[in-house]
Amino acid sequence: MLTGRARPLHLSRRQFIENFGGLLIGCGTLAALPCCRIPRRDLMVSIDVEIPWNGRQKGKSWFHPRACIIPNADSPAQPIVFMTLQEITGSDVFGQVHWTMSADLGKSWREPEPIAAFARWDIGDGLEEGVCDVVPQFHPKTGTILAMGHNVYYSEGRLTKPAEDRFPVYAVRTPEGKWSERKKLEWADPRGSGIYTCGCGERLLLDDGDILVPISFGPKDRLHRSVTSFRCAFKDGELAVKQVGNELVNAANRGLLEPSLVRWRDEYLMTIRAEDNRGYASRSADGLNWSEPQPWRFEDGEPLTMSTTQQHWLPHGERLHLVYTRKTERNEKVVRWRAPLFIAAVNTANLRTIRATERVVFPLRGDPVNDPEHVARMGNFHPVTVTPRESWVTVGEARPEDGWKGDLMLARLHWSRPNRLI
Repeated sequence: MLTGRARPLHLSRRQFIENFGGLLIGCGTLAALPCCRIPRRDLMVSIDVEIPWNGRQKGKSWFHPRACIIPNADSPAQPIVFMTLQEITGSDVFGQVHWTMSADLGKSWREPEPIAAFARWDIGDGLEEGVCDVVPQFHPKTGTILAMGHNVYYSEGRLTKPAEDRFPVYAVRTPEGKWSERKKLEWADPRGSGIYTCGCGERLLLDDGDILVPISFGPKDRLHRSVTSFRCAFKDGELAVKQVGNELVNAANRGLLEPSLVRWRDEYLMTIRAEDNRGYASRSADGLNWSEPQPWRFEDGEPLTMSTTQQHWLPHGERLHLVYTRKTERNEKVVRWRAPLFIAAVNTANLRTIRATERVVFPLRGDPVNDPEHVARMGNFHPVTVTPRESWVTVGEARPEDGWKGDLMLARLHWSRPNRLI
């Protein structure tokens, strides 16, 4: 049953200019946002923003929308888009994980259905255990979808034990649509005795069918976490750790969080959330031995000032891109500077972003100067390559001052030249 219908995001002329004015030399009309037009010579032609689910006005406020692509043998140019998502009702308080699907490149969506393996359970002593931060991934060798996140605890409707007994969990969807039970990725290492997690991270499918998983971890009674990568075998629906990478450390506050991976040319890259007003990048020749993290900067050396927010990769055959949030003159009053959402190409030789390529993916919604508490925050997002000419970024709005009523938004990034990676 298809129920979700995408609607374009409409901004006033003033809002459009405030969000895009400095970026749109050579752009066209200021009609209802629809799209940000970019000079023809650029690899990215335009960005269109749509609202598949309008949680501001009715129904559930869907959060953590993350998609993967299932090849369509009957119509290769129109793959199936599979997405996981869950309702948000409070600060880090999420409902059961659901799934949805689109067979027409996001024009319409199947009504979200719950994944039984990712429900919330009463585990006694006034605690509930659930699952959040799930990322789906299609596994071509088996035709299955590996949906992976981590467990989470609630007490009296609030998050509890944020860094205790936390671990990766996953479920597998067969080609026939049947889900497995919830499974735990086992790692009996004292360094992860408090928490080890892969939530929100972009994983990598290796040529032999193994999966490279980015991990944030820490022992009990230690505040800061480290990051590394696991090389995992995936066989008969079971995920097992084969090798563990070296440990990267930053002791500021909670340390290093929510790493994401990409394979670019002949090396592996990791981008990392941190709590010292920076994000970090690292590189590896084999996906296991990582270099000392370096803070994200523009090519001129100016650092990207971030506030404990994830970043993600979006590769195109000609250029690698980073999707991120950062502090600007306009958003300095917005919590964690989590709007607008930006994208920029990366100079992979020095792991710096190219300022001239920076674009707004999702604009500010609200008044960041006079009413910043009501500006929608967009710190939980996910990119995916859909066709050679189009990539997406999806996000669920966080609006705590408005009863957590927010939209699920989808940005279509259009390329001037086909992406040879797909």
